[in-house]
Amino acid sequence: MATKQAIVKQLDGVTFAAKADSGHWVTMDGPTDFGGSNAGSRPKELVLFALGGCTGSDVAAILKKKRIPLQDFEMHLKATQADEHPQVYTDIHIEYVFYGTGINPADVERAIELSTTKYCSVSAMLRASVNLTHSYRIEPPKGSWQAD
Repeated sequence: MATKQAIVKQLDGVTFAAKADSGHWVTMDGPTDFGGSNAGSRPKELVLFALGGCTGSDVAAILKKKRIPLQDFEMHLKATQADEHPQVYTDIHIEYVFYGTGINPADVERAIELSTTKYCSVSAMLRASVNLTHSYRIEPPKGSWQAD
């Protein structure tokens, strides 16, 4: 079993910097009214970033292996959090948006399914406590014109 390590260092107030095995620093901060300087992402936002990055990496790699011609790819994540502390996320919806021509919906659906059920470790960790849902859409290449 692999062991991962991270260091989280207070810079000032609720401003922290964190670094893990990759060696890259990430800044986390809070709003000024909570003792922060608003100089970085909120820790809970990083959970959404991690989920999007994890599943996105899987989906992109699977589609590349299948030689799917993506011009661009993005995900829109929307989270609902509880009103009471600790204000955990109760629901997270990921909308996968693919741009290009000749993209087969069945390939997209399979890539998302493999990521969300087998490969994405962040999804697996969150699934026990958060209702994770997803949808997708395929759009024409950006900048192309299409008649209605």
